[in-house]
Parts: sequence; C-alpha cells; structure tokens
Amino acid sequence: MHKPTILTFVKYYLPGFKSGGPVRSISNMVEALGDEFEFRIVTSDRDFLDVVPYPRITQDAWIRVGKAFVYYVSPERRKLLTWARLIRDTPHAVLYLNSLFDPMYSLLPLLARKLVGSLARPIVVAPRGECYPGALSVKKWKKEVFLVIARIVGLYGNVVWHASTEDEAELIRRRFGGAVRLAIARDLPSKSRQQETSREAIDTPGPLRIIFLSRISRKKNLDFALRVLAKTPVRIQFDIWGIWDDLNYWKKCEDQIQFLPDHVTACYRGVADHSEVCKILREYDLLFLPTRGENYGHVIAEAFSVGTPVLLSDQTPWRNLRSEGVGWDLPLGNGEAAFLEAIEEASHKVRRERITWRQRVLDFATDRLNDSSLLVANRALFLQAVAIKL
Repeated sequence: MHKPTILTFVKYYLPGFKSGGPVRSISNMVEALGDEFEFRIVTSDRDFLDVVPYPRITQDAWIRVGKAFVYYVSPERRKLLTWARLIRDTPHAVLYLNSLFDPMYSLLPLLARKLVGSLARPIVVAPRGECYPGALSVKKWKKEVFLVIARIVGLYGNVVWHASTEDEAELIRRRFGGAVRLAIARDLPSKSRQQETSREAIDTPGPLRIIFLSRISRKKNLDFALRVLAKTPVRIQFDIWGIWDDLNYWKKCEDQIQFLPDHVTACYRGVADHSEVCKILREYDLLFLPTRGENYGHVIAEAFSVGTPVLLSDQTPWRNLRSEGVGWDLPLGNGEAAFLEAIEEASHKVRRERITWRQRVLDFATDRLNDSSLLVANRALFLQAVAIKL
C-alpha cells in the first residue's frame, strides 16, 4: 500500500545529536508514524555556528535516516530556487512547516511553493509556540509588520494550522481569523525512558542543583533566570547546557554570571547530545526554564520522565504543576518574586523529601507521557490534510 508522503522543512535534523525542540518533535513523529507515512525532511547539513557538516552524512541528496529520508542542504544551496526545485520534484501529499517566522525553513518554502505553482497541495504549519505573547514580544515590531504583510499577500491562505493545545489554537485564531482550518495534536513524547529513582543516585548533600537545558536565545529567557538567581539566598549550583542561537545575547548572560553572589555558582557546560539528555537531567534537583513560549517543551517532558521537578513560566502547555506536586508554572509578568519563593520551597523539599518528591514526578510522567490519544491525534492531523481538496 502506498504511504502518503509528508515533505517537511526544519532548521536542524539529526536525531541523537545536539537536537532542539522542532528536531525532537519531528524525530518523535517519524518514529511513531514512519510506518504509515513517508517523511521527507529538508534540513541544514550542520548545526548553528558549525563550520563543517554533520559527521557521516551525504550532502545535497536524499538519504535514509531511520524511518525518514533526509536532504541535508549545504550552505551555498540554501536558496529559493533550491527549495522550489525540491518542492516541484519531490512528490508529496502534504507540505509541513515547523515554524511561523523562520526565514529559511518556513518563509522561503512558502514563497517557493507559490513560485512553482504548488498551491493546490495541502500545507500544514506548526507555529511551535511562536504565537504566544512572550515569544511575539521578542523582535515584536518586525514580527507584527511581517504578519500584516503576510495577511495582505495571502501567504497563509489554505493552510491547516497545527496547534499543540487549545490555548495555542485560540492564539492562532486571534492572529489569522476564527475561520482558519485547525488541527489540535499535542507533540508526541520520546519513547518512555523513565528510570526508577534510587537514593544512591540522587540523595547527595550540597547546594540545590538547578539546570537550564535549551537553546540559548531570547525566547528561552536565560537572562531572566540569572536575574532570579542573583537575588536568591539559597546556595545553588546552576549549570547551563545549550547551543548559542544569539552570540550577543549569550554575552549579555555571561556579564550577568560575573555578578552572581558567591553562594550561586553558574557554569556553562556545553551542548548536550540528545542521547545524553535524560542522563544529564537526572543529576539535577530542578529544571529551570522561564521560556517566553513553548508549544510543548520536550526537555520538560524528559525532565519529568527521569523524576526531575521543573520551574517554568506559564507560557507552556504544562500547567497546574504545583497542585500536581511536580513543580511550578509561574507568570513572567509578575517579576522574580514568585520564582524566588519557588526556589526556596524547592530547597526545603530537596532537603526533607527528595526521594518522595522525585517519585511523585515519575508517577506524573507515567500518566502524562503514555497517553495513546496523542498518537491518534497526530495521525489524524495528516490524514485530515491529505483529504483536503483545494
């Protein structure tokens, strides 16, 4: 039986290597649905700031990577005509884009689609949290101008929007109209890697161990985390893992690190291979991610899967965490005070009930990450798009 082909563009795709959110979203989708759909993925041949391609790949040609076919594009070929040729010459049932604002891997494919007259093929756009107010506040005026122009020229005409939650769906309706086509499907988690919590592995004395693990960009809001830590009385070891998306922003964060109090030790640990993420997260007492907007947050799910509580902004789908006993989701607009209280509470809980707290997180992960309805919703997303007659 012929499998419908999903042609997708994403900035990075190399499962198990320096992977970020959209990479994990697509990777998990391919793993779960790759037997029912043929995924063809166009992506960069290297990670951000790298001067050499990923190891053991073939550039500018379709190659098999797991259950998908991947086209790793060299820098000199990342242009409109290349995208147009790939869209024209790659038979596909659905074009799937994983960003609202990415100029290379979302906007350029949209323009290329118009250039080659491929408007009759269904297209699905997943904003990946970019419609959240906090995310839109980064480079706000540039984004607002773009959205006005996009509506005028009909750039997103006949699009099916992929929202991860009803909240994200409502934000899309506000931006693009109440009559837009929408499919709601939460991101698929990685296959469960939950591990039994052991006293030997985690019950060690010392400072509260907090981790920030994400791409280092204004959207992820590391500078806010550092402002919070600069005011806490709690003794803390703060480790930062992630690739730099914005060198100027990282330099700002480095300056903040220099002025942290003596009882807060902050250290940049480098880039975590995806295969090591769960192992790394398990060594910490708390994941701190005050993001400006996430449609899912794979690192959050991975923290839960190994029993690590989280301290988040309220700009993710992970809500009511304090009442669940697994962490906090707090509004950024109220400043640092609530985050400071959460860190102090986490310090007390780690000292008094570290093992039982982590076990509560593992139980929560078991309930949330093994939900069979997620696969059904993601399958329906593409079947709905394939069935559209434009």
